[in-house]
Amino acid sequence: MPEDRISEDPPTAPIGNTSDPGRWAFLRRHPRSAATLTLVLLCGASALFVWREAQTSSLQARKLSRYAAALGHEMASGPAEAIRFPTHGPFDQRMGYTRIPSFVTRLQSHGFEVTEQARQNDALQAHLERGLFAPYVEKTHAGLTVLDCGRTALHNFRYPYRRFERFESVPPLVVQALLFIENRDLLDPERPHLNPAVDWPRFTRAVLGQLGSRINDDIDTQGGSTLATQIEKYRHSPDGITHDAREKLRQMASAAVRAYRGGEDTLAVRHQLVLDYLNTVPLSAAPRHGEVNGLGDGLWVWFGTDLEQARALLQPTPGPVERPTARAQVLRQVVALLIAHRRPSWYLAQGREDLNQATDAHLRLLAAQGIIEPAWRDAALQQKLRFRDMARNPPLPPTHPGKGSATLRTRVAGMLGTSLYELDRLDARVGTTLNGTLQDAVNDYLARLSDPAFARSQELIGERLLQPATLGAVRYSFTLLESTDQSNMVRVQTDTTQQPLDINEGSKLELGSTAKLRVLATYLELVAQLHDKLAPLDSEQLKTTPISRQDSLSRWAIQYLSTSSDRSLSAMLDASMDRRFSANPGEQFFTGGGLHSFHNFNDEDDARMFSVREAMQASINLPFVRLLREVVRHTMYQVPGSTARLLEDDDDPRREAYLALFADREGQTFLRRFWRKTEQRSPEELQAVLLDGLRPSADRLAAVFRYLNPQAPAQALGTYLTARLGERAPDARRVEQLHQRYAPEAFDLPDRGYVARVHPLELWLVAYRVQHPKASLGDAIAASAAERQAVYRWLFRTRAKDAQDSRIYTMLEVEAFLDIHRRWTRLGYPFSHLVPSLATALGSSGDRPAALAELMGIIVNDGVRLPTHRLTDLRLAEGTPWETALKQRQTQGERVMTPEVAQALRRALSEVVERGTARRLAGSFRSANGEDLSPGGKTGTGDNRVVVRGRSTTALNRTATFVFYLGPKHFGSVTAYVVGPDAAQYRFTSGLPVQILRSMGPLLMPHLDGTPEGGCPQAP
Repeated sequence: MPEDRISEDPPTAPIGNTSDPGRWAFLRRHPRSAATLTLVLLCGASALFVWREAQTSSLQARKLSRYAAALGHEMASGPAEAIRFPTHGPFDQRMGYTRIPSFVTRLQSHGFEVTEQARQNDALQAHLERGLFAPYVEKTHAGLTVLDCGRTALHNFRYPYRRFERFESVPPLVVQALLFIENRDLLDPERPHLNPAVDWPRFTRAVLGQLGSRINDDIDTQGGSTLATQIEKYRHSPDGITHDAREKLRQMASAAVRAYRGGEDTLAVRHQLVLDYLNTVPLSAAPRHGEVNGLGDGLWVWFGTDLEQARALLQPTPGPVERPTARAQVLRQVVALLIAHRRPSWYLAQGREDLNQATDAHLRLLAAQGIIEPAWRDAALQQKLRFRDMARNPPLPPTHPGKGSATLRTRVAGMLGTSLYELDRLDARVGTTLNGTLQDAVNDYLARLSDPAFARSQELIGERLLQPATLGAVRYSFTLLESTDQSNMVRVQTDTTQQPLDINEGSKLELGSTAKLRVLATYLELVAQLHDKLAPLDSEQLKTTPISRQDSLSRWAIQYLSTSSDRSLSAMLDASMDRRFSANPGEQFFTGGGLHSFHNFNDEDDARMFSVREAMQASINLPFVRLLREVVRHTMYQVPGSTARLLEDDDDPRREAYLALFADREGQTFLRRFWRKTEQRSPEELQAVLLDGLRPSADRLAAVFRYLNPQAPAQALGTYLTARLGERAPDARRVEQLHQRYAPEAFDLPDRGYVARVHPLELWLVAYRVQHPKASLGDAIAASAAERQAVYRWLFRTRAKDAQDSRIYTMLEVEAFLDIHRRWTRLGYPFSHLVPSLATALGSSGDRPAALAELMGIIVNDGVRLPTHRLTDLRLAEGTPWETALKQRQTQGERVMTPEVAQALRRALSEVVERGTARRLAGSFRSANGEDLSPGGKTGTGDNRVVVRGRSTTALNRTATFVFYLGPKHFGSVTAYVVGPDAAQYRFTSGLPVQILRSMGPLLMPHLDGTPEGGCPQAP
């Protein structure tokens, strides 16, 4: 039968003819053949699918674009409860993303609070938990931005320095060469959905090569990275390298997700990959430049080739080529850098000859592929790479002018715990209080003062001002602050040193009579305290109030309150300004452990008596020396349990027991104070703190050194003295004598403290902390019981009473100055010591212009010390999943002075301008409507010299300062100074900064008026 025949005969038609039922019958009767055929069909279909997917990436595009679209973040108020930050990767480290948690902690300790932070959604959190890198639009040209109070950029660092702005600006030859070397099919326009993370043929060869290398080490292995995975590697992988296969897969997966973040079509992404790679590829690091990233910076750093010049030479040009040799050299440089990425530290240093040979080989390949013309190839092959001479022509980074922004960058770097180099490369924006327009105007004005014609036009040439021949060596600083409800805002802070050090805040200068302002403030505070204590008493009670015969200030206060009809604090303060003191320089003053004499600036003042008010106006020295002596003596006798009171009665039978109690109590008080001063100091810093403020001499330093280093030989002492005294250090014979004289057993602790002019307990504590660095305050108090008794008991032995009395007085003076120092510190004094001498009234303890401005701010703010702000806000990692915004926390000011005292000081300062040493400033600041801004201030001139046996030998510096207020809200300081031996040639006084401020009036008035051209019309 036909059916039987058909069923028995083997099929003759093609298997694919499914319309023939006989063929299916055959397969049913031969199941193994059917399984084989099915497997073949499936493998064929799979291979076809894989081939097609490798060509089109359609399925990847659909799936990954959906996955990537779900990964998101947004900003919200306050700190995020859960946020994952990067932990490694050169890019994330350089941009500061890995350190944001530590930055926030440090900023919070400086008064900042998080106001906004990114919130990562659940999908992004899960993506990061898998170890993948976050997909977002990464910044290839970023860095620190510093904004002024009007949000205009003061400093705008961007790294890398040189780059291609757009893909279209890259010469086609550079793109073709890069793709030929690294990723040939990346920009295929016929494959719009291509996954740029995987080059399947290259990846397959790399996998097979790795497998083969495990069997035979001689088999050469090739990399399978695309540009996309390379970028992930050098940006985000640990150390910027691929440690293992797992890391490679992480790079590929992260790059794939990032590629489809914007949708299925990746052509624009692939163009951006080429641009980003060329702009950010790591090319090692260069001396005196730092790390080098990107082709633009690589050309300039390694070869001295400008990017724009290179771009012009590499663009296709019709007709004959201009500068063919330069064109060939640039081509060679570009190809070399594209190769050098594989081993940049080798190729760009020791392996330069290998790089030359590899470049030759690639030039030949590029010509063989038709990417460059044979003539161009031949010209390039005739060249050799000519590297920059790093010693003679170092690739120095661009400088960033602007003293104000430099000072603020230094402050921010300190707050964040970074270097300035690292700070500039952070993805950060900092808001400041500076007025950029005014800052630039002041900078320009101060810079022009070295021009004789300009200085003369500003009336700065003349007696006790400047001389044309010596203008160049004078340096200037200027600070202007504005008082607001919450803080003092620094509007201008600059100097003309062109050095990182800011003399406003980082210097210790002898600013002369500006110290009289601090003395006057202390004096008026003491008057206010006496008023609080004595004003409630009636006349009979005042008469019976015990007063030491040495305490003339208390005696005056009682007399005033007993006789005055107006017992208000304001009236008493006003009367205290009318008290009179002699200007006679003939008296010698026992102060600072010896006899001192002082002089007035003008000899005509010597025979006169001056009121405090008059002495302040004319800045007379001797009345203020005597005023400070009165303050010191009052402090001696008003301290509870004062040693000075006990000295008045040598026969008191309770003296011994009382002194023991007093020594223990007062010793602990001083010990706690010294402990706070020495906290968190290294042994070297401890010795520096101990000696800060002392006038160094060989005996003093030797006494301290031998106590702190009892086992050190004489040679060590000599080295120490040389480091401290320089040319004034003693010779070897004298060093040996000092070593023996101040041996540990030669002096007890009190005598050694007397010789060194430091408090013995401070000397003991420094030695104790050096020997016991982990000890606590309780440990120090327990260990110092005997020393506390010794420091005070030795003073009261009966032998040689005159000598004892002078030593007693010296110690009492030291203690009094410790109390005065506490008062000064509360008013912004910046140093840990005051010189325990009446010379402090004339500036011997030093000061800083910024600290004086802070004191002026307290006076302007009616006795309230407001925080001084230079920074308003910071924003880290803007536009990333880790974006964090912080602002300065609002804090309340601290009342450190009664309003009446502040008002009295303000009146005294206005009188200095009206009829005193700053009278040339009177009437010079008027607003647009004619309102007088009523300036006030204090002048000071410092002439710091080394004096030996009464004769001046070496000039160290000369300074002239004016600390001022302008109207109800603005205050600051202006300083002129010369440093070094040439200072002896200068005779300028504080009239110079006064005149500078006067001539700067037209620059300052728009800001003082609050007009729009002032730059900061409304304080933050």
